Amino acid sequence: MSDPGVVTVVVADDEEIVREGLAAIVGAEPGLRVVATAADGAQAVAAARRTDADVVLMDVRMPGVDGIEATRRLAGAAARVLVLTTVESDEVVVAALRAGASGFLLKSAPRDQLYAGIRAVAAGEALLAPSVTRRLIESVVAAGVASAPPLRLTGRQRDVVRLVAAGLSNPDIARRLHLAPATVKGYVSDVLLAHDLRDRAQLVVRAYESGLVRPGDAATDPA
Repeated sequence: MSDPGVVTVVVADDEEIVREGLAAIVGAEPGLRVVATAADGAQAVAAARRTDADVVLMDVRMPGVDGIEATRRLAGAAARVLVLTTVESDEVVVAALRAGASGFLLKSAPRDQLYAGIRAVAAGEALLAPSVTRRLIESVVAAGVASAPPLRLTGRQRDVVRLVAAGLSNPDIARRLHLAPATVKGYVSDVLLAHDLRDRAQLVVRAYESGLVRPGDAATDPA
């Protein structure tokens, strides 16, 4: 039986040196344990399902099944995907989020940020930097039309979701709306459950694709 206090990780990268290096870095951090490594997307999916891992560190450009497709295949699985790549492009960010990734980090990120990202994603949070949010906005605006049904929200839920879409954390949202962090977490959990969304990353995608949030809206302080 796995230790409930340990986050289990699968490292997927087609370059052996990078893969083994990441595994060593992650495995050296207390509370994190690498349970498998994978050289392509198909191996990553199989390893995540076999080990029931909490998080998959997923490279994007891999032979055969790439990281985006592997992320899509893991939808509904226990593992959450943290995309780790050298490629910082609009297409990669948006494709990863739409495929179901819970976060996005560059391989150049410092190890403390990597550790924090793994823990955040394992806890059900989304690792969405403001730059990632802006890319998502730009992508949806470029599409020209809303492509998802509207979210069914109360007034306060709407305020919270708009700030989630702006990239704010629960404590930041709590301060902005003069609420307790636990109350904000409850609002977010209720919205996720009501709309069958896995995590905050999916909520952000849905907020923009449904037209709830538009350019300029996310930075507005709700009344």
